[in-house]
Amino acid sequence: MKVKIYTCLFFSVFLFLTDALSAQKQFKVLLFTRTMGWHHESIKDGVEAFEKMADRHFFDMEWQENAEWFTDEKLKTYDVIVFLNTTGDILNDNQQAAMQRFIQSGKGFVGIHSASDTEYNWEWYTRLVGRMFVSHPAIQTARLHPLNRKFMGMANFQSPHWFTDEWYILSPEKQSGLTYLLEIDESSYFPGNPTKDYPQGGMNGKHPISWFHKYDGGRSFYTAMGHLPGVYQDPVFLDHLFGGLYWAATGKGYNQE
Repeated sequence: MKVKIYTCLFFSVFLFLTDALSAQKQFKVLLFTRTMGWHHESIKDGVEAFEKMADRHFFDMEWQENAEWFTDEKLKTYDVIVFLNTTGDILNDNQQAAMQRFIQSGKGFVGIHSASDTEYNWEWYTRLVGRMFVSHPAIQTARLHPLNRKFMGMANFQSPHWFTDEWYILSPEKQSGLTYLLEIDESSYFPGNPTKDYPQGGMNGKHPISWFHKYDGGRSFYTAMGHLPGVYQDPVFLDHLFGGLYWAATGKGYNQE
């Protein structure tokens, strides 16, 4: 009789642990959308896209606009922080320090579109992103060229790939070692007038818009795409975004062979 009871208890515990393990999500995302400058209408579309992505790819996600969330105690529960169309100075000194420790602990960051129009005076952050927003011409359709097929989420980009969005002109590199994934063919649209950094206009013909790199112990992925609401319903862009998210959260998804 006792043997039967112990056997039943064993299988009950086994089934409980199996269910618990199977229910554990792949990783946990903090989606942050605070704005202290321009507020993009597409933020709500981006949030909805992330909610669907979380369901499709089985990860946990929490959406916040409250900067008080940036403490060591709260951030330690996440694997990756996403800045979705953030703008301006959005974190105080203590909150910035907590985010730096988060990345230094081996975690990840994803910046989307105006994440590069955020925290210009925080040098560590500008290096985390890699390049910062300078200006943009009118919204146009342009020809994109994939540069690295070995990175997850790049397979569905055609070569060339036509896409409509707001195309940022970005600063020279703030950090070396960026691996570029996509670039715009500046001959396919009007890229902008000449500037001090880019006397030929646009970005002098070399115009990356997505990249990734390892930084200060963690991982960072950035894409300048993501201005228009409709972009967040585009399956090719969403695959690209998930590829960057997955790599930033887990360190996986980049086949270097």
